[in-house]
Amino acid sequence: MSMIQRRHIALILALVVVVVAAAFFPDAAAAHGVAKRDAAFVQTINGPAIGPFLYLGAKHMVTGYDHLLFLVGVIFFLYRLKDVLLYVSLFTVGHSITLLAGVLGGIHANAYIIDAIIGLSVVYKAFENMGGFERVFGFRPNTRAAVMVFGLFHGFGLATKLQELTLSPNGLVTNIISFNVGVEIGQFMALTMILIALTYWRMHRGFLAHAFATNTALMTGGFILMGYQLTGYFTQ
Repeated sequence: MSMIQRRHIALILALVVVVVAAAFFPDAAAAHGVAKRDAAFVQTINGPAIGPFLYLGAKHMVTGYDHLLFLVGVIFFLYRLKDVLLYVSLFTVGHSITLLAGVLGGIHANAYIIDAIIGLSVVYKAFENMGGFERVFGFRPNTRAAVMVFGLFHGFGLATKLQELTLSPNGLVTNIISFNVGVEIGQFMALTMILIALTYWRMHRGFLAHAFATNTALMTGGFILMGYQLTGYFTQ
């Protein structure tokens, strides 16, 4: 086995380890929510606080393993920058709508169910990347529509985390918009790193050879995330 092949296998195994750790160890899973220190701090804010909410939004996206796994699946086979920008924009529009509507509009949903659907989005995209829909069902769904729809659920996932906090109504609109902008900053940072890694990997023959295995790992991770959230729902 060549050094490059070993690196690719190590990458796949690392992905599985990260997802399993996130799903089964409480401290890792808590990374999806708002850290206790951050929560305690933002709940003391009374009035517009752009900086803290920018930071909180960026941190939430960078540490949001479920959001990142979905984005990995979305851009996995996108080779042109304009395609990456298109799909990421659809995802951004989707999660921005429900984030703002959820917090500012007071629209509530069960956090466990929403997060289970977010896990399902990872399963869906990995299954699509593996050509599963064509082989099993004989058709390919509209990927753009799917990314947009799942973006709505990802936004609701973000909203449920903020709804758990007691936020002052003074400056709330400014702060939530700042949080959303922070999410976009964090998303840009994370996507840049993911694209660099994928671009490097695509320069080697092993990319296509291990693409199926990598998406199998992604799909497995999505199922684990779904199981974790559904267990929380039925035992709450």
